[in-house]
Amino acid sequence: MNNKKNSVLVVDDENSNVLALTHILGSDYTIYAAKNGQNALETAERYLPDVILLDIVMPEMDGYAVIAALKESDKTQHIPVIFVTGLDNAGDEEKGLSLGAADYITKPFRPSIVKLRVWNQIRIINQTQLIIEKELAEKSSRTRIDLLSRVSHEMLTPMNTIMGITHLLTTAGASGKTKEYLNEIGTASRHLLKLINNLLDTSGVKDGVLTLIDSAFSFNLMLQDVLSGIDRDVVRKQQRFTFDIDPAIPAKLIGDKERLARIIANLLANAVKFTPRQGEVHFSVGVLEDNGDTVVLKIEVSDNGIGISKPLQENIFNMFNPIDDGATREYRGIGLGLPLSKRIVEMMEGQIWVVSEPGKGSQFTFTCKMRKG
Repeated sequence: MNNKKNSVLVVDDENSNVLALTHILGSDYTIYAAKNGQNALETAERYLPDVILLDIVMPEMDGYAVIAALKESDKTQHIPVIFVTGLDNAGDEEKGLSLGAADYITKPFRPSIVKLRVWNQIRIINQTQLIIEKELAEKSSRTRIDLLSRVSHEMLTPMNTIMGITHLLTTAGASGKTKEYLNEIGTASRHLLKLINNLLDTSGVKDGVLTLIDSAFSFNLMLQDVLSGIDRDVVRKQQRFTFDIDPAIPAKLIGDKERLARIIANLLANAVKFTPRQGEVHFSVGVLEDNGDTVVLKIEVSDNGIGISKPLQENIFNMFNPIDDGATREYRGIGLGLPLSKRIVEMMEGQIWVVSEPGKGSQFTFTCKMRKG
């Protein structure tokens, strides 16, 4: 009936009733027993059972007094109480319910009714717990995302300053080791800026406020900027980089240039990163559809790198789920680039997918709709 071993406290001064209820419920629940009111209160506070089956007519302290005491205690007030009684007066039932009883079972009781009424209370408890846990998880996630957003915003200004000064020093005639160090700073700064932008977009996705900012731009010029950001890594790893650009792509497009560039840059950076020295990376873009005022672009990035296993491919576009199957651990990131790319591609009325085989490389493909400029 349930997978979790919940607990039930049976309170009755008649041994036969305690034994009968234990026999009915013992296979499904952990059973605690109490023979009087005071013992019931002590047992409830000590073990905090999920449900209490409580007899009404007991010497010294009856069931009404017991439930009143239970509801006064912060530790036990949340525990549902089911009265098990031979009383059939409507006034008795009304009194019990007014004191906080959750249900009634009348004597002589039927095993099936006992099981069902107890299970109904257990189900309510479990459902309530799931709702509470979900709300706590969402609140915790929201807090983390808010913190990431605030920190990322604060990092943007100093990051742009570092990049700007690095660029000025590089173009001011630096040479030798100094120029090499400045280039390394520039590469690291661009990587960090990409991470900051991903974090900001992540907070936008979580808030449901991520929007595209359209402007007219040259696809070729945008692509040149993207490629300039990976050329140092390609040269360093002595990789063969090839590309194929469809001449049918309009000279001017209208869309979110910055986010399109980041998707392409992310796919290319991953291809270079997951491809060993002297490996191959290929980039291609073509017009999949020309609808007069709009075009659908098809963009592919392929490599002959380490590849991705089938189980990982199923989760690769999930947020905060970096690729990690042992072989990829040394390249591990935080798992933002591909999920954000998927979200942005979908906002551009496109799709993104991957075809890959371990040891033979990967091919990431996405489509997106752009207006003609």
